[in-house]
Amino acid sequence: MKLKTAIAAFGIAGLVGAAHAQDPHLARNLAATCANCHGTNGVSVGGMESLAGEPKEKLMRKLAEYRSGDKPATIMHQIIAGYTDEQIDLITTWFAAQK
Repeated sequence: MKLKTAIAAFGIAGLVGAAHAQDPHLARNLAATCANCHGTNGVSVGGMESLAGEPKEKLMRKLAEYRSGDKPATIMHQIIAGYTDEQIDLITTWFAAQK
């Protein structure tokens, strides 16, 4: 049973990699879901903090804190639960590269 689970997990991880290879805009498209609160391309116009240009490690740390429940949130803990680690990596890399 464990072998089947490992094979399934490996297959899913492969699909994420294959999807990214097929869609060069996947990171941007995933990051676009953050625009409602954090502004277009992560540049906030007020209220929420900007994500554009923030160091990837800082963004990863904050998202991990939301996921674990260590950082209080109204909705981020629910949003972050919907992303895989690979997707979070793509999103944070994309935001860190923005000006």
